[in-house]
Amino acid sequence: MKKNFVLRIFIIVIIFFFLLIIFFKDKSEKPTINDQDTKNIEEDIENSNIIKDVSYISKDSRGNEYRLQAAEGVIDQKENNYIFLTDLKGVISLVNYNLIEISSDFGKYNIKNYDTIFSKNVLITYLDNKIIGEYLDFSWDNNLMIISKNVTLKNDNTSLKADVIELNIKTKEVKIFMYEEDKKVNIKSLN
Repeated sequence: MKKNFVLRIFIIVIIFFFLLIIFFKDKSEKPTINDQDTKNIEEDIENSNIIKDVSYISKDSRGNEYRLQAAEGVIDQKENNYIFLTDLKGVISLVNYNLIEISSDFGKYNIKNYDTIFSKNVLITYLDNKIIGEYLDFSWDNNLMIISKNVTLKNDNTSLKADVIELNIKTKEVKIFMYEEDKKVNIKSLN
């Protein structure tokens, strides 16, 4: 009986040593990564940062609300406070004022302060006005919208072309100007 016990212990020890040898042999072999594997890993990382049907809502202490929706968002790899967006739709709902609606093909949103850059085919609608341009810098904290690049403002009575239109959403003040002093804002009456 003592002989069987010693034999079993001996077999267990041998199996244990074989398992250790196999385990350490696998650990010492380093996997190799080729260029294709690296590309696949980079694509997986980039794809993991894609968000579909993005939606953000922000409210201030006065009860004003800013809603932003996009078809797709990609988190900025260098600055994770920013998200790049496509097919944006923004709505600013101000207390005691009509809605301001914004749309564009692309954008960049700061998730900390809600500032948003809208770019390419920017359209702003409020009251009976439509403002078209290529670039809009919207600051929620500063209550300011600055639209530039091929700016046109249209309503039932007027068509206006300028380099820049600034809208203060708190005071409702609008500034329209050209970059160069010798150029004038072009205003046409539609009546």
